[in-house]
Amino acid sequence: MSTPHGEFPDHHAHDHHDCHGVSTNLADYFLTRRQFLNRIGMGMGALSLAGILDPRDLVGAQPPAKSLSPLAPRPSHFPGKAKAVIHIFAQGAPSHLDTWDPKPTLTRLNGKSIPGGEIALGSPFKFSKYGQSGLEVSEVFAKTAQHADDLAVIRSMWTDIPAHEVATVFMNTGSLRIAKPSMGSWLVYGLGTENQNLPGFIALRGGGLPPGGSTNYQSAFLPGVYQGTSINTQAPSVPQMIQNIRNTYVNKAEQRRQLDFINQLNQVHAQNLQRDAALETRLESYEIAFRMQAESLDAFDINKESEATRAAYGITNGGRGGEQAKQLLIARRLIERGVRVVQVWHGGWDHHQDLQTRLATKAGEIDQPLAALLTDLKERGLLDSTLVIWGGEFGRKSTRDRNGYDNPGRDHNAKAFSMVMAGGGVKGGTVYGATDEFGSASVVDKVHPHDLHATILQCMGLDHTKLTYRFNGRDFRLTDVAGNVIKPILT
Repeated sequence: MSTPHGEFPDHHAHDHHDCHGVSTNLADYFLTRRQFLNRIGMGMGALSLAGILDPRDLVGAQPPAKSLSPLAPRPSHFPGKAKAVIHIFAQGAPSHLDTWDPKPTLTRLNGKSIPGGEIALGSPFKFSKYGQSGLEVSEVFAKTAQHADDLAVIRSMWTDIPAHEVATVFMNTGSLRIAKPSMGSWLVYGLGTENQNLPGFIALRGGGLPPGGSTNYQSAFLPGVYQGTSINTQAPSVPQMIQNIRNTYVNKAEQRRQLDFINQLNQVHAQNLQRDAALETRLESYEIAFRMQAESLDAFDINKESEATRAAYGITNGGRGGEQAKQLLIARRLIERGVRVVQVWHGGWDHHQDLQTRLATKAGEIDQPLAALLTDLKERGLLDSTLVIWGGEFGRKSTRDRNGYDNPGRDHNAKAFSMVMAGGGVKGGTVYGATDEFGSASVVDKVHPHDLHATILQCMGLDHTKLTYRFNGRDFRLTDVAGNVIKPILT
C-alpha cells in the first residue's frame, strides 16, 4: 500500500526514538508469528554469512526515487482536444421528441392511432432553426439554441433497459450487472488532474443521491483515489456544502505531521502483512481533505464572481437563484481551477403526465444556465478545451402514456433518445443519426452508450481499447468489449 502521493519514505523513515532515546523500527510492531520465527531461525545464519562478505555489500540499498501523486497529470494516448469534462446528467429520461428531435409527422397525427395501435402524442412545443447550421431546437431550449453552431446533437441514441436506476448507472459506468468504475473515475485514472488541492472528479447534486446512489460516481475496483467526490449544492453556505474541511483545533503543520506518520504505518503494514484497499482509500480521502483546505472553500464560493456573471447564469437577489444556475457556475469555477471532471445532476425529467407544463418548467431550470456556461467558457478561452455534455439515461415514446392521464405525458423508451455535446473536439452545428418518422426508434447511425463513452474518451486523447485496468485476472475497460468512436461529430 502506498501513501496517498504514491511516495516512498526516505531511507530509515520508519525509525523513531522511544522515550529513552533508543532507536526502534516501526516494523517491529507489525511482526506476525511466522515472521518472528523466521527472524529467529535465520539470525545465526546471517551472522555467519556476514563474516565472509565484504562489509560494503551489507550497506542498505538506496530507496526508490519518489514517484508522482496518483492524481498527478499524465500524458494521454494522443493529443486530445478536450482537457476537462462537464457532464450535465438530465436524470429521469427527458423526451427527445420535445427538445432536440422534431417530428412533424407525429405532430400532424396527434391524437390519432399510429402503427402499433397506440395514440400519437405530438409535441406541444415549436421547433425553430438556429445559427448558420440551421439546427432545429425546441422552444424550451431557446437560449441554449443561440449556441447552435457550437452544438453536436446525437439523435440516434439507444440503450439496453428502460428502467431509471439501471439505465442511469449504465450511462455512467457502462455496466448493467457488476459494479464498475464510473466514466469520471476512468478519466482521472487515465489522465490524473491538474490541481492537486482538489479532487479530480466532483459530482454536484441538488439534494439526495440519484437513482443508483454513489454507484454512479464510484471507482469500484480502481484505486479509491479516483472515485468521485459528491457535493450537495443545496446547502445554504459553502462550509455547509463542504463539511469538516477546516480543522479549528489542530494547525496545518500538525495535521501534516500526523498524516505523514499514519502513512508510514501504512507503508509498514503493506510491507509486512498485505495491502488493504479500504484502508488505502480512507487514507487517500484524508490526504485530499487536507489539501482541499487550501482551495475548496474559494472554488465553491460563487459570491466571488461579479454580479453580472451571476445574473447571466440566473443567480440574482444576493445569491438566490435556481440550483442548476449555481451548479453550472461552480462547475466552471472548478474546471477553471484544473478539476478534470465535473458532473452536474439535474433530476426530475420523468414526465408521464402533464408533459407540456412539467417539461417546460424543467427545461427552464437549465436553459439559461447552460447557455451562460457556454458563453462563459468561450469568453474565457475554455470551451475549446472543455467537453460539455447534456443528456439523460433513455428517451420517451411517441405515444400517450399508457396510464391514460387527462394531461398526458410519455412512457419510457430505450430505443431512442438524444444527447447534446459541445466544446473540446466536437464539430458544432452537427446532427448525427436519426430516428424513424415518429421518433419511436433510432434507425440511422445508431449510437449505444458504449459508443458515446468511446467518443468522450477520444475527445480527451484516450483510446478506449487501451485504457484498461487488470482486476480478478482480466483487463477491464469503460466500454467493455464494444464501442465505436463517432468520428463524424469530431473535429
